[in-house]
Amino acid sequence: MKSEEIAKIAGVSRSTVSRVINNYSNVPEDTKKKVLEVISKYNYQPNTSARVLAGKQNDTIGLFIVSIADTDNPNRLYNNNYFTQFVDAAVECANARGFYVLVNIIYCENDYNKVSEIFLQKRIDGGIVIGTEREADVLINVSKRGFPVALIDYDAEEIKRNKSDNNNLIVIGSNDYEGAAQAVEYLISLGHKDIGLLAGRLSTYSGRQRYEAFFDTLKKHGLEVDKDFILHGDFIKSKTADEVKKMIQKGKFPSAIFSSNDDMAITAMDLFKENNIKVPEDISIIGFDNIPLSSLIRPALSTVSTPVYDIVDKAVTELIANIKRNKKGFFSYSYDTKMILRETCSRK
Repeated sequence: MKSEEIAKIAGVSRSTVSRVINNYSNVPEDTKKKVLEVISKYNYQPNTSARVLAGKQNDTIGLFIVSIADTDNPNRLYNNNYFTQFVDAAVECANARGFYVLVNIIYCENDYNKVSEIFLQKRIDGGIVIGTEREADVLINVSKRGFPVALIDYDAEEIKRNKSDNNNLIVIGSNDYEGAAQAVEYLISLGHKDIGLLAGRLSTYSGRQRYEAFFDTLKKHGLEVDKDFILHGDFIKSKTADEVKKMIQKGKFPSAIFSSNDDMAITAMDLFKENNIKVPEDISIIGFDNIPLSSLIRPALSTVSTPVYDIVDKAVTELIANIKRNKKGFFSYSYDTKMILRETCSRK
């Protein structure tokens, strides 16, 4: 059914139907009521494309997940405990505010063109981006065209220094450096001196922050770093498994490991178990992110909790405020992390 037919049944003009749909105030209440009754009776749905061409919102947020590195895994979102939390939180937070979420996965660098296309086609009113910083300029240029963009896991200070005049850019994250430093301090307080690292991907802001905090904290305490204990898992389970297997084959272990995320820590724990290396009796391990699985495995994983829901909720709130023109200007916010002590760390 078209708007012309609704107008004919209601006995009004097509422009009156349009004004009712778009909630204009200059429509008499009795006319508005009559049109809405017809719309309800015939289950009429306004044409979204027409609304967009008319300059109206389509009440949709794009969620772009950058997953370029894990090229060997075709199920990058389905098997990723970290990203699925963001998707669930984004859908819940946006729906609660009357917005839909369009989820897109960036599999390769050419896919960044998709991001620009989706914005320029006005299929979404704004977007949230989670992932590597490599192509940040592409996203910043999109925001310069007037489209609100929220970046999660990006260096807010660097972007602010270079792009402070951008009125459509939002950067939300967590204080990962402090959280990682606290985790390493905890291992040191237990008497550990030979501490290893499962490093995350250094093309991500969080990966770099956790990496730098590890080395800075050991240096602060005058502890040496054994290069054989620095394993580059890059937040990828298969790569983590390869790195841990190599360490096991060498037969040389640290007394404790700080893992830059929980997925890598759990992957390492599985391999330790297969090789009769006991956690925490033989080796202590602490993760980062506090994914749901970390409390369910045995022994339960000690970790650093990032407030994923709060981060996403803030991103959605600020994005919608920008979309509705209630709030303009560069905005950034960072949440504190929290240590969650469970069963995988013991005294040396």
